[in-house]
Amino acid sequence: MNIQNILSANAKSMRRSAIRDLLSVANRPEVISFAGGFPNPSTFPVEDLKTIMQEVLEVESTSALQYGPTEGNSKLRELLAERYKSQGLQITKDNILITTSSQQAIDLVTKVFIDPGDTLICGLPSYLGALQAFWSYQAKPIGITKDEELEVVVKALIGSGKKPKFVYAIPDFQNPSGITMTLQQRKDVLAVAKKHDLLIIEDSPYRELRFDGEEQPLIYSMDNERVILLGTFSKTFLPGFRLGWVIAPTNIIEKLIVAKQSTDLCAPVFDQAVTARYLEKGLFDKNLKKTIDLYRTKRDQMLSCFEKYMPEGVTWTKPEGGLFLFVTLPEGYDSTELFNVAIKENVAFVIGEAFHCDGSGKNTMRINFSFMNEEKTEEGVKRLATAIKKMLETAPVPAATTF
Repeated sequence: MNIQNILSANAKSMRRSAIRDLLSVANRPEVISFAGGFPNPSTFPVEDLKTIMQEVLEVESTSALQYGPTEGNSKLRELLAERYKSQGLQITKDNILITTSSQQAIDLVTKVFIDPGDTLICGLPSYLGALQAFWSYQAKPIGITKDEELEVVVKALIGSGKKPKFVYAIPDFQNPSGITMTLQQRKDVLAVAKKHDLLIIEDSPYRELRFDGEEQPLIYSMDNERVILLGTFSKTFLPGFRLGWVIAPTNIIEKLIVAKQSTDLCAPVFDQAVTARYLEKGLFDKNLKKTIDLYRTKRDQMLSCFEKYMPEGVTWTKPEGGLFLFVTLPEGYDSTELFNVAIKENVAFVIGEAFHCDGSGKNTMRINFSFMNEEKTEEGVKRLATAIKKMLETAPVPAATTF
């Protein structure tokens, strides 16, 4: 049966994940992969979880193994609200919806606010999972670089009758670039949003993974009316639990609850009960400190290897936290072509073009530093540098044509 004639317009707008497709190649045992956004398994608190899971089964099995409320575990939401109060947020549990990962949170927000053909503003580059959600609802993401003025782009869209619904931003250790927005940049985004009555989607999966530098305030702490804050336990606790959350005004939370009811009814109930008990015992912060120390060491080693092995003309970001750094090849080179060379050297990465909604960024790539051990990190960077050198030698960029 040919299903093309009966597919919905939304289904036809969906795009495959370049990362998932690349991982199918990069998962060969001989390949050192910097492609995934994987937390390091050594950060998983297995022994503590054995104890806590047993406690949950003994004390609250009736509720923990049953369906739960769509908005999420009440205790978990209360604990999250308390954590955010220390960051200047005036919220209660009623401002929080627990989701099945922050990816679902992005999908629900898009589902609630986007009509086919709507525009929104995002970064160049920006998180691929968010772009997939935007495209699947037939949105038209408009990408801007950090050097472009948001006000100018928004005014141009409004002038053409295509006022954006929201600005999507990852202010802390952005995926894929690793860059953090300054305080002034956060204020500027908020000023534009207020002036033109826009929402801001503040995606914050990496915020707690700061290694150095000065912490910047959440945009939500500056305006609790037009900012929707997204968070997750996937990077700081357990990716396999698939738990995220949305923080927003209650009128927005109510709409998201209804949207979630038609998606999965509720996030994993047992996982929420375990996580709530883990937080309540103070084990989360204890483990988070160890995770930060580990990732700081891994970032430092990755940067050291890049300094040591990369050929001239290659540049990269130096993130203050998170899981990634972003690499830029000389102008005119294509990281997709490089990937074909690199995979023969048994090393993998994610092409940067995948994170650019306009198809730009062809000479960029994302590198993960959290997953590989010290030996494989150095060997992987050496292999990547070898692949880049081979490409630079065999495919020189043609000189610019003059007229």
